Amino acid sequence: MQIPRPSEADKLAFRSMIPDLPSVQVKPMFGNLAAFVNGNMFAGLFGPALGVRLVDEDSKLALSAVDGTGPFGPAERPTGGYIAVPAGWSSNPGLVSPWLELALQQVGALPVKVPKPGRKRV
Repeated sequence: MQIPRPSEADKLAFRSMIPDLPSVQVKPMFGNLAAFVNGNMFAGLFGPALGVRLVDEDSKLALSAVDGTGPFGPAERPTGGYIAVPAGWSSNPGLVSPWLELALQQVGALPVKVPKPGRKRV
């Protein structure tokens, strides 16, 4: 499987939408970018697609009801717990920002993820 790569414009838009907080890190992941809070991923890019992780079932249903949302990640194996926001997200921060903030809030409430022995956290 070939992993799609985001454009530089997508990377720039993604970074600009992620809150600048001490607990939040944006780092490369499989040639894409991902945003983490307390070691847990809450948003990421998969090529041009932006996905967010929502923990609460009501939130997942609400976002899934938005036209243009769908599975996030490879078509043959979507990333569980993540929903891709509608295409064109980079030019519509008003649509995406509330979902990013909700994902940050929900995932930020999860226990801190401890790195596995032998792995360095960047």
